[in-house]
Amino acid sequence: MNARLALLGTVAPGVAESEVFRLALQHAVGELGALGGMIHLRGPMSALRLVSTAGLPPALIRSWEIIDQEGPLAPARALHEGNGVWVPLSPAGAVDAPDAAWPGTGLAALPMHSNRRSTGALSVLMGDHGEPSSEHWEFLRAVIAWAEDRMDQAPPPVGPGRPERNGERLRRALKEVSVGSWDWNIRTGDLIWDEAALELYGTRPADYTGKADDWMRCVHPDDLAPMLAAADRAIHTGGVFEAEYRVRKLDGTWAWTQARGRVTYDESGEPHRMIGVGWDSDEPRSARDALGRALRHMSDGFLAMDDDWRITFANVEAERTLGFSEKELFGRLLWDLPAAEQVPGLEIRCRQAAAAEKSVSFDVRLPNGRLCHLRLVPGPDGRTIYFTDVTEKRRLEEERRSAERAASERATRIAALTAALAKATTSKDVVDAVARRVLPPFEATGLVVQTVEGDRLHTVGTVGYPDDVLAVLDGRERTQPSPLWDAIVAGAPLFLSSRKEFAARYPDMADLPARAGKQAWALLPLTASGHTFGICAVTFDHPRRLTDEERTLLTATSALVAQALERARLFDAEHTRSRELQRSLLPRDLPALPACTAAARYLPAGQGMDVGGDWYDIIPLSGGQVALVVGDVMGHGLPEAATMGRLRTAVHTLADLELPPDEIMSHLNDIVGAMGEESYVTCLYALYDSTTRSCSISRAGHPPPALLHPDGTVVFPPLSADPPLGAAEPPFETTEIPVPEGSVLVLYTDGLVESSKREMDEGMAALADVLRTSHADGTAKDLEHLCERITSALLPSHHQAADDAAFLLARLHALPASRMASWPLPQDPRAAGRARALIRDQLAAWGLDSLIPTTELLASELVGNVIRHARGPLRLRLLHGADLICEVFDGSLTMPRIRRATETDEGGRGLQLVTALSQRWGTRYTPTGKCIWTEQALQTPETVREGTEAGAGTEAAGPLEQRMFLSLAGLGEGFDGDLDALAFGDQEL
Repeated sequence: MNARLALLGTVAPGVAESEVFRLALQHAVGELGALGGMIHLRGPMSALRLVSTAGLPPALIRSWEIIDQEGPLAPARALHEGNGVWVPLSPAGAVDAPDAAWPGTGLAALPMHSNRRSTGALSVLMGDHGEPSSEHWEFLRAVIAWAEDRMDQAPPPVGPGRPERNGERLRRALKEVSVGSWDWNIRTGDLIWDEAALELYGTRPADYTGKADDWMRCVHPDDLAPMLAAADRAIHTGGVFEAEYRVRKLDGTWAWTQARGRVTYDESGEPHRMIGVGWDSDEPRSARDALGRALRHMSDGFLAMDDDWRITFANVEAERTLGFSEKELFGRLLWDLPAAEQVPGLEIRCRQAAAAEKSVSFDVRLPNGRLCHLRLVPGPDGRTIYFTDVTEKRRLEEERRSAERAASERATRIAALTAALAKATTSKDVVDAVARRVLPPFEATGLVVQTVEGDRLHTVGTVGYPDDVLAVLDGRERTQPSPLWDAIVAGAPLFLSSRKEFAARYPDMADLPARAGKQAWALLPLTASGHTFGICAVTFDHPRRLTDEERTLLTATSALVAQALERARLFDAEHTRSRELQRSLLPRDLPALPACTAAARYLPAGQGMDVGGDWYDIIPLSGGQVALVVGDVMGHGLPEAATMGRLRTAVHTLADLELPPDEIMSHLNDIVGAMGEESYVTCLYALYDSTTRSCSISRAGHPPPALLHPDGTVVFPPLSADPPLGAAEPPFETTEIPVPEGSVLVLYTDGLVESSKREMDEGMAALADVLRTSHADGTAKDLEHLCERITSALLPSHHQAADDAAFLLARLHALPASRMASWPLPQDPRAAGRARALIRDQLAAWGLDSLIPTTELLASELVGNVIRHARGPLRLRLLHGADLICEVFDGSLTMPRIRRATETDEGGRGLQLVTALSQRWGTRYTPTGKCIWTEQALQTPETVREGTEAGAGTEAAGPLEQRMFLSLAGLGEGFDGDLDALAFGDQEL
């Protein structure tokens, strides 16, 4: 350390401050092994200005050029505490920390003093060694003491040669033409520069912040300390502030300037503001006289006055404007001049500006009608005024402002229209946007938008036209005379300013303007991608000759409208096709079933949304069962609609196999999983059995159903929440719930109860309220009315839904016990005969005598198959609903299959017989085996005809049954209707 201090001690006094700073930083950084260092000096108010650096790149210290001396950074803390401070760096990623991106461990800072006042701080950026040791702190203090001593002995900045004192008044007057005035609020730091000052101090208006930092930033680092010291002396002693220093110009060069000002004080004697002027001082003395002559003969008027407002200098232009020679003006009071007396308020405004000691500029109207811009600049030794004839300049400025306002309005209109058209998705949206954004600014009252379809015009949308006129315009052929077709064919706008002009050009349509109530037209062809496909007619109810600017704006507008309409037409066509596809994939009509009556709704998403993948279904099954299904393919678009169609078909196929709900969900899960990771489907499958009044429900990621009981209570059954299809892991849970007669089961997708403004729980509560209210007022009796009530309550027409929704209402009915009959059968050859006897008795009790022979034959075949090929326990069940269902249960899992029997085969015709005699038949698994069932219509056309011919007393085994069985192979013509006399193979067993 001693060696470095000794080396610094060899530096002779009198070196520039910048050299002092450079040497101090180099040795401090080198001795401590630091990464770099910097020196800040105190500026006006609470600012510290960076004046010297070592080892730190500019990009790293840009935010440290001017810092708050009351802030938390290391230099400010050293000044505030008056001693050395160690400040660790902010951690990486800290928000808004000036040193967040700095390397190293921290900053060590010490204050610097001059004349027992703190003037700044020296800071070093430490590397991996961390905080300096006590020896290092002592070395830093010694370096700062050396720097403080050399700063006190540094020479003041050397400026250009001074002009002679006897020419001082003339020099200041000369400089007033380019003098910059400034007003500095010492308390707040606010700094006001006029335009000349901005130019003088190399500051662009966009970079001007109105703070004293602007002044400090432009001063040369070597001149900053003396300039600040001069300002400090003027503030504390009440003297005149005078300084000469270099400033950075806009081109990056340094130039000498001079400044002069004085301090004003408030009532308590405290310094309040400093007001002054600045000017260039780079001109050589040899140019002073030439510039004086230029001032004398410049085009602007110039006056110099003393503190009593008496004129001390006037140039030629001032003489001409005021009507007096310089000799006549010299010594005269400004207010005594006739020209000044005729300007209202001139003396008051000038005296107010002088009292406030701030420069002021304003326009005055001279007696000859010319407009002059007058600028008054108070100075330490008097006032200066210069005035410029700005009559033509103000006229051009007003024209420019008018043009700018017009351009701004045009840009605003175009921007508003562009934004509205960007949001428009349908053709109607485009027409509405044009009506709102184009008609009002032009005071237009009518709009017609048409597109070309073949050789005719098709109306897309209109505003302000009666129906009879639209009937004439819509469908107009190309061969018929029309201004609309003329503009389309020409591909150029057509403007008609009056009815007279319209009638002269289109005499065959001369009555149309009066019928439409229009008197002027702007016909704008719609062209996109080089193809003219339509017309946009903007019309007026009064004669209107549009200016060139308005015509240009309307033409530009039509281009935007054309692009938006072309896009909307494509969307409309695609959307229509998508909707048609989706509608074709949903059930057209719900089946009418004894087990349930139903109603449903599909509600597409709001405007601008594509088709979705919501669906619902009712699938009739055997044995008085019905499947109720609702599902949702997440997303919108044709792929989602196609996926919905595939899944609906799969559900139908799986339901026809009469699998239990959990197995159906497992198969659907496999199907969705095979579609890829992007598929996301929720589904709920409910199987209602009207014979047991129970409902088995399985779901995958879907909201639970709502059940409206006959007493008006609403419950959401607690179901297991399995994941969505494609992401679930079978097996799925199945929940069985009892369903009272007449209950309404509500299945729905999430779009009905959930939105961006409503949580699903809130939506389900709202659905329950609607169901309870509808039951109370009787609306729930009609399911179609209940659908409308639910739609209006949860998805009102003004609601812009982001997701489509589907819901299904099913009123569930139980099959009465009197319509069901079930018997166990013996597991021996007598079972078929026993079944026939039971069937005869039961059908006779139900009044279904006409179905006895057929049913006996079907039951005999089914029971015979069980005896031959299956095992017990054996049970027979008859269900009398809308159809007659005959079911035979056994304990085997082997399913029968139909096959074609040849003429020599002894068997294989049984199931063919079942197919021929029943309306439909099938099999299903049960918990203990399987069930084979047949279904017969209660009244066939043959039965009706035979009943009419034979009368009410026909025997059950009359001619009808004989003719029915004669066509069956193996019965022969001798069959008398006694099935017990036939051998079904059971006697042999």
